[in-house]
Formats: sequence, C-alpha cells, structure tokens
Amino acid sequence: MEETLVSTPPRFHSLSSPFSSSTEVSEPDYTKPSPKSSAAKAPPPSVTRLWRPAAQRNLRNQWSNLASYRQKWNSSSSIARSHVTSLVNAFLSQRYMNARELGVLSDMPDIRKKACCKLFKQQELLQRKLLSFYKDLVAVVTHMIDSSRSMRCFLKGTSSSPLVQFSNCSREENDTGDGGGIVVFTFWSISFFEELAQELVQMFTLELNLKRLIVVELLSISCEEVPQINELRWSDELYPGEFDDLCLCNLYSKDVCEPVLPRLKGWNSDIPTVQTKRQSDHDVLQVYITSWLAEVSIDIHRVNDIFGLVSEEMHVNLS
Repeated sequence: MEETLVSTPPRFHSLSSPFSSSTEVSEPDYTKPSPKSSAAKAPPPSVTRLWRPAAQRNLRNQWSNLASYRQKWNSSSSIARSHVTSLVNAFLSQRYMNARELGVLSDMPDIRKKACCKLFKQQELLQRKLLSFYKDLVAVVTHMIDSSRSMRCFLKGTSSSPLVQFSNCSREENDTGDGGGIVVFTFWSISFFEELAQELVQMFTLELNLKRLIVVELLSISCEEVPQINELRWSDELYPGEFDDLCLCNLYSKDVCEPVLPRLKGWNSDIPTVQTKRQSDHDVLQVYITSWLAEVSIDIHRVNDIFGLVSEEMHVNLS
C-alpha cells in the first residue's frame, strides 16, 4: 500500500493547555514546583562561582538527555509505522480475500480459509509488536518530562560552609534552584531553558496521545470471518502500568478514570468518548497510516530551532 505524504503541519508555539475536553483536565505543568525567579535573591558571588559550573553541567546533561530521547522517539516511531502499514495490509487482505481472483489456486481445498488464518496470525504478531513500540514511546515521553523537571540546581548546606555541595532537590526554603535568576551561560537563566523544554515536551505529549488513539483502533480491528477475542475500548489499559505512565504525562484523568481524549490545539469538540470500530474501511486505515507518519502535533522545524538555540547558548552539539 502506498503511503500518502501530507504537507508540513502548522507550528504549535503556545504553552496553553493542549487539551479541550469535557473531563476538565488541567494543563500539563512540567516544571512544577517552579518558584518565581524574580522573588529570589541572588546568592553572594562566592556561592555563585560554585553554583554556576554545577548548573552548567546539569543543563548540558539534561538537554543531552532530551536530544537522546528525541532520537529514540524517531527510531521507535519509524519502526512502529512499518508495523502499522504491515498490519493494515494483513487486515485488508483478509477482508477482501473472498473477492480476490485466485486463478489456478482456486481449486485447492480451503485455500481462502487457510490464507485468512495465516494472515490473522500475522496480524496478531504485528499488533503485539505495535503495542511494544507504543510502550517505548510512552517511556520516551516520561523520560523527557523527568529531564525537563530536573534543570534546576539546588544548594546543599549554607553559604558560609567551606564546601558547597549540590543536589537535585531543594534543602533550603528560599532556594529556587536557579541562582536567583542569574545567567547560566551567556544570555539565559534556568527558567528560560525550562520554558523551551516545556514547549518541546508538550509537542511530544500531544503526539503520544494521538498515537494511542491509532493504536487502540488498530488493536481492535478484525474481520467478520475471524472474530476478535478481546475488543478494546479507549478506557482500557493497553499494558500493565500504562495508566501510571500516562499519569506522569498528565494524560490520565482520575475524575473519569480513563485517559484524556486526544485533542489538537484549536480544535473544540464535545465528543464525550472514543468509539473504536472493528470494521474500519480502506480509506480510514490509510488515514491512520498517514497520521502516524505526519506526526501533526510535532513541529519538526520548531524542534530543530529549539535544539539549535540551546546548542548555541551552551556551546555544545545536540544534533
């Protein structure tokens, strides 16, 4: 089956809530807790001289992690797309088997039934592989969120201590972890690095939610000749511990006890739930393949811009 390429998706620069659903799920906040830098007092120069190198190392490490997770996303998403395409082909081959002209093979006993059985087993295998790669994508996003939340560098001990140590959490009530908002490298404070990381992570979180919708649909399809044993719903957990992972991504609503419905920014819909279809037609399945390929929630140009800007500021290569 040929895959249809689509035009470059629009940019999503806003940090407003990515979802608009009846479940009233709050906006993802990947930097919480994040005290206002303007309210913090800059540490004395002696402490700053010790704080800045540690903060620089930490920022380089976290952004290096984000770049690595981006590559893992690209790899897993690409392999999963090939499974999506093969799965759709296996399903459609089963559906239209009775209408196919088999030529000399038509005289073989039960040839259509045997072919459908083999295609069904292939479909089951591809569904398991797709689910495995979806799980990998969830892990990538949770790791991205963890890195975006770990960019602050907190002091351990007092300013009068002869040796200042550092930790990844605040030990002092007045320590915001950003050096009082001072510049870390050349122009930016930690809070600005956090804003860029939040914008980046938000795009991948939105895309993960859309991919879950496609996965649920493709795990639910079956032919009338081969009934589906386990028909999935949007509210079903796809693998053990998935809902815990989605909670970390703010993609699970504890109010309604199900994952947040997928939404594109600027798209307002009152659809209360997602209805899976076991008998999706050719055109719908082609849209699933194209949507997986297009990754409409990820503005690749903006992602490249973010990593390019951060690389220039920190004098490292994140490509």
